[in-house]
Formats: sequence, structure tokens, C-alpha cells
Amino acid sequence: MTINIALNRTIDDSYPIHIGPLNEIEFDGKVAILTNPKVAGLHLQTLLSRLKAKEVYIITIADGEQYKNWESIEFILDRMFDHRLNRQSLLIAFGGGVIGDMGGFASSLYNRGIDFIQIPTTLLAQVDASVGGKTGINNRYGKNLIGAFHQPKCVHIDPTFLETLPEREFGAGVAEIVKMAVTFNRDFFEWLERHDLRVGENLLQAITQAVETKARVVEADEKEQGLRAALNYGHTFGHVIENETRYETYLHGESVAIGMMMANDLACEMGLMSSEEAKRIRAVLARYSLPLSYSIQDVEKFYQTFFLDKKSSDSSITFILPRSIGGVEITDTIAPETVKRILSSYHRSIV
Repeated sequence: MTINIALNRTIDDSYPIHIGPLNEIEFDGKVAILTNPKVAGLHLQTLLSRLKAKEVYIITIADGEQYKNWESIEFILDRMFDHRLNRQSLLIAFGGGVIGDMGGFASSLYNRGIDFIQIPTTLLAQVDASVGGKTGINNRYGKNLIGAFHQPKCVHIDPTFLETLPEREFGAGVAEIVKMAVTFNRDFFEWLERHDLRVGENLLQAITQAVETKARVVEADEKEQGLRAALNYGHTFGHVIENETRYETYLHGESVAIGMMMANDLACEMGLMSSEEAKRIRAVLARYSLPLSYSIQDVEKFYQTFFLDKKSSDSSITFILPRSIGGVEITDTIAPETVKRILSSYHRSIV
């Protein structure tokens, strides 16, 4: 005997992304704001002045990628239970990518899922992490290996929050902007070559273009079954670097910048990109003082860590490589000796 459960349905998870001064937010219920001490000290009063809700609670967690773990998620969930949030409550993720990822993940778990919105306060979060519904935490095996796709109800991107951003974090965000230009938009990359994002209205234009690019990719492939994987250019290498350095040496965008250099070297080796194009990408990243080299202590260990990447399988590693500037190649057929030859060029290199 067979009993069928008919669950065929259409789910509309569409949501707006507001770019500009923070709108007034009205909510008829309980709201929990997840943030960290640094962001709270700088910007919490601005958010509270725009927020109208019946009850508002603040949940504060430590700042840093090393705190993106189960212990922090349990702390967040405990505070949500303490405040007696229910399925009609709202979580606001107010901070950088770490806050956004953990806020989204906690909201996907609480009472089997409640609504959340993203208000990113770093450049990296504004152009990348806050858009697309990827949520999760790290563990000892790697980055973002535990998580869920949980789309926000909306995203509020206010560039004025970036006025207090340290130079390193600004550069880390630029790396994600360059990533999207290299893989999807040659004209945008050439615009980045000509314009300094620290001057005038250039940053607002770059944020808008980057978000538009990511939005179109997410629309085409929400669950990363194909095209969206291209947004991980630089990440396959970068995640290994973050894992090796225990998330304490580099910001995420800095690791991605180094990973892009490694991916470019592999792309040149495969004949997908010219050395001149690789130099152009390096020049744009170098303008924002990003680290572009890394000392690999153990090539074989570095290579084996690739297999923990979510896109890889038991027997093959998926690499995201630029095809010239403005195109991308997703491949899992590169010979191990070819990859290791590139890694060997970074073996104990000067950082």
C-alpha cells in the first residue's frame, strides 16, 4: 500500500532590498535585534529611532568570525526563549556578515522558523552576505558547513553606516565587489579600474551594481545548484586559508582576495585567463591594501581540505575560475597535480 502526501505548491519568497537612508520599520509584535557591542555602540540608537514595535529586545554577541559557532547560536536561541518570542515575532540582524549569517540561522531554527530582516553595517555584508538567504555557522571542519537557506523579509542597506568602518573592513568588502565584477560583468570591472570607491558617489554606485548582480544570480539559482556557485570565486581557496588560520588572522574578504589570486593562477594555468588580466585584477585589489599572498606550510594538507568544501564530492573538487574578465568556469575535472603545482608556488612564500 502506498500513501502519497501531495505537497506541490508555489512559494513566493521575494523581498525588497532598500538602498539609501534607513526607512522607518513598523512591526506589530515582538522584535529582537541581534548585534554586537561595537555596532551597538556606534549605531543602535539610529536603528531604535527608526523602529516602531510593541516590544523590542536587544541580543548582543561577541564580535568576530571565531564566534560564529554552535555556542553563539544556543546563546541567541536562549535569549529568544527568555523574551518569549513566538512565531509572529521578528528578528533583526544588525551588523556585519557574521551577525547576518547567525541571525538568519537562528531565525530559521526558532519555533521551526520565524521572519527576519537584514540591516547590514559593513560593506561586505551590504554587497554580498545580506542578500540571498544563505545562513549558517562554522565548525572545525570548515566554513558555513552547518546552515540553511532562509530568505529575509527585506534588506535595508544604508551606506551611512559605513562612515565608521575601519579601513581593513572596507577593503574586505571591496574584494566581494571585485569578485562579482570579474565573474559576471566586464564593464563593471573596467568601471572599478577607473574609479576609487572612497571618493564621492562612487561607493553608492558600486554597492547598487553589486547588489543588482547578486540579486539576478539568486533569482536564477536560489539554492546554489548551478550558476550561483560562481559567486564563490576565490572562496574555495579562501575558506581553507580561514580554516588554517582559525579565523583569527584574516577578515573573510581578505581571505577571498588571496583566494582570488590563487584561482587566477589556476585559471592562467588552464588557459582560461591571460596573465595580463590577472595583473589587472591584482592591481584593483591592491589599491585597497588587501593581502594578496599566503604562505602554505603543507601543500598536501591544504589540498585535502578542499574536499570539505560544500561544492565538492568524495572524489572531485569543484573550482570556480574566471574565464577572462566577465566570465566564469565551474569545473570539477582539474587534475590534482595541476592544482598542487599552483599551491606549491605559495609554499612558504612571503606573506
